Amino acid sequence: MGLFWRRKKSSEPEAAPQPTETEPNAAVETAPAASPEEPAPPAETVTPVESVEPDEPEGRGLFSRFRRAISSTRENLAERLEEVVRGKKQIDAATLEDLEELLIGADIGVRTTSEIIENVRQQVSRHSLRDVEELKRLIADQLLDILVRAGKSRGIASEGAVSSDLRPYVIMVVGVNGVGKTTTIGKLAQRIKSEGNDVLICAADTFRAAASDQLAIWADRAGVPLIQQQQGTDPAAVLFDSLRAARARNADVLIVDTAGRLQNKSNLMSELEKMKRIAGREATGAPHETLLVIDAVTGQNGLSQAREFLKTADVTGLVLTKLDGTARGGIAVAIARELNLPIRYCGIGEKVDDLVVFDPQAYIEGLFR
Repeated sequence: MGLFWRRKKSSEPEAAPQPTETEPNAAVETAPAASPEEPAPPAETVTPVESVEPDEPEGRGLFSRFRRAISSTRENLAERLEEVVRGKKQIDAATLEDLEELLIGADIGVRTTSEIIENVRQQVSRHSLRDVEELKRLIADQLLDILVRAGKSRGIASEGAVSSDLRPYVIMVVGVNGVGKTTTIGKLAQRIKSEGNDVLICAADTFRAAASDQLAIWADRAGVPLIQQQQGTDPAAVLFDSLRAARARNADVLIVDTAGRLQNKSNLMSELEKMKRIAGREATGAPHETLLVIDAVTGQNGLSQAREFLKTADVTGLVLTKLDGTARGGIAVAIARELNLPIRYCGIGEKVDDLVVFDPQAYIEGLFR
């Protein structure tokens, strides 16, 4: 899934000045100095944006790239599955044990694996499962069902709850340091911009050394303005200035980087809560999306991190990074099953356009076909 709206371009010329380029370490002047706790000014009149249908499939070229990205997982799952049942005339208890070990090894998770194995066992007992192709189909269908159900469970945009006249559309991005959060923000900005939207990035991770510098590099690659301040600045203050700048420039989307510390969860919770309060005051209904970035390579550890963030952030969707760097890509299913959250995007490479909308059907086809 992705953003399910596009900006309705006005035929009238824009009156707001265009942002000027700055050095990565420079503070950006966006509005007169003000405290983030000041009352918000009267809301501006904006042109309504249009609701659109979910993104259309991006073509067989993308499917091929996606298939290559999960090739290691396919070898670890589907191809080994054929080895498990090769030469066997029936699926017996030993085969089910091997199958269970295989699914857990692909990081699908113990809970999900147990449910799949029990379903297979029931089919075998009813003699309705005759060969390996039917077994593969049964497993694939169950995995797809998990991903599809998670995709329908939550998410403001996917449920059409976002009003069409909201601008800027605020996306907060959370995740522990090292999962690819900065890279994801740069790629996401590029993707949304390429769809015809005016995008702004807020560098509100002000406590991690060089965080703004790294984000500035990706903002430059994407050709998107970046609002940043000195290291140690209150993140809510940076967000406040960014929201004012987004409104002044009539930007469609504001992507907000946040701190990725988990070692001090109470401070992180307070910080995120304050940022959410500021966002909601400056932009109706904001933040409209909160995306949690998870590193697929970390497997079950990434799932544990996700559970911790769910305690401090109202997450509406997931971004799974480095899917091309692991043979245990079944973690996508485990995450969807355990968290009951939709996977919005996945990273399949290092280039700026290597962030793709996660398509459950393409994922399962890539594994089994």
